[in-house]
Amino acid sequence: MKKNMKMSLRALLVLTGLALLAQGVFAATEGYDGWGKYMGSGIALGLAGLGAGVSQGSIGSAAVGMLAEDGSKFGPALIFTALPESIVILGALPLFL
Repeated sequence: MKKNMKMSLRALLVLTGLALLAQGVFAATEGYDGWGKYMGSGIALGLAGLGAGVSQGSIGSAAVGMLAEDGSKFGPALIFTALPESIVILGALPLFL
């Protein structure tokens, strides 16, 4: 279970870095009226969604297992489950800028 959580957190960090890189591509093409602006924001949102989905699957199953063993750890389980969803918000940021 710890191995799955470590793998999902690593995947989340890598895909977050790629999403931030795509946001940089979007920011660099601010004055350019080509497809680069739309590609940067699309890549940022797509990778952020992919990373959140992959990591939330592993983290969610680990949180359910943790709650099955000890029901008093609902707060940390909820925080760990909701954490990857904030990455999608950061990935959607270039769409609104």
